[in-house]
Amino acid sequence: MKNEDDAKDVFQEAFVIVFQKISQYKFEGSFEGWLKRIFINKLIETLNKKKKESFFLDVFDADTDFVEEEELDVPPIEQDKLLEYIRDLPDQYRTVFNLYVFEKMKHREIAVLLKISEGTSKSNLNRAKHILQKRILSIKNFKIA
Repeated sequence: MKNEDDAKDVFQEAFVIVFQKISQYKFEGSFEGWLKRIFINKLIETLNKKKKESFFLDVFDADTDFVEEEELDVPPIEQDKLLEYIRDLPDQYRTVFNLYVFEKMKHREIAVLLKISEGTSKSNLNRAKHILQKRILSIKNFKIA
């Protein structure tokens, strides 16, 4: 979420769901994974409700070659500053970035979860990386190639 109060609200609502559905946990797979899925689903549900139109635009053109997981050359940055930049990303880019980088989800999983194409997931991740790169380089007084 973009601010701490909204994040706390989603967190609390997700815990309410956990307590309501705890009897549905079947002790198959990890409890942590079950919790994580509830929290991610609640977050995405909340983000979707905030938008009057579709949360994601499926902008990936299947006929276009896609550069897979390109590595970006970025100088070191303080963790707090990086997290601030991630929070400032547009919702669709931030969501895909967080799911891929922090939750270690694959593009196929993200696509199913967010109801977008796998290509859109890849495209949104690359756009997020490039936005972050530009912001980091701008404060470090570097030029972008």
